[in-house]
Amino acid sequence: MYAEVGEVKEGILMVRFTGVASTDENFENYLREVTDRYRDAGTIAVLFDAASASLPHYRHVMMQADWLESHLEMMKSQCAGTAYVIPNGMVRGVLNMIFTLQRQPVPYEVFSNTAAAEEWLLEKLSEREGA
Repeated sequence: MYAEVGEVKEGILMVRFTGVASTDENFENYLREVTDRYRDAGTIAVLFDAASASLPHYRHVMMQADWLESHLEMMKSQCAGTAYVIPNGMVRGVLNMIFTLQRQPVPYEVFSNTAAAEEWLLEKLSEREGA
């Protein structure tokens, strides 16, 4: 399994990358699971925990950028913010590559730990509710 996509708790969807190498099948499953969680939720924030992430194949980077492009409106209407926990500089570089191909449509930040990421996401959810 490339990524574990959890249930939405307190408005936060947790996506934890396992360190397993990306394949077409497991990457498509990850994207499908994220899409399904969005469809089942109202307003959410998303925490991507990439502390154990492996570097994805370039075609999977392209698939992620394509997913962002094809789900822009869904993200804008439902996502209060996205936090990334990425201690690895090379994985941060992959994120930057994805955002070069397709801009992130919602507020986002990169963090070194999940506690800070969750705190920021709860603030973003609170701001969305107050708007």
